[in-house]
Amino acid sequence: MAEKIEIENVGQPGKTYRVDASKFAAMQEAVLATLPGEAPGMLVKDLIAGVKPRLPADLFPGGEKAGWWVKSVQLDLEAKKVIARADKPPVRLYRR
Repeated sequence: MAEKIEIENVGQPGKTYRVDASKFAAMQEAVLATLPGEAPGMLVKDLIAGVKPRLPADLFPGGEKAGWWVKSVQLDLEAKKVIARADKPPVRLYRR
């Protein structure tokens, strides 16, 4: 059984979710390596495309479920104030 960790969701303060620790760590590393360090940031669709080549094939064969994991990491890192959204739509993300 895979090791689990608890993550947060910026949209649901105080609530946590348990997810696969290895997949989360790999995706977090890829997201932080891909995101720019200043606003206005990067569109989510471009972030998903940018992380796929950085992901370990054994955890994400063919980039499988990358979109779901990007969103999970995004919401957790926003809650922890590691990344932020640009002020105006569409959603653009950047490292703080």
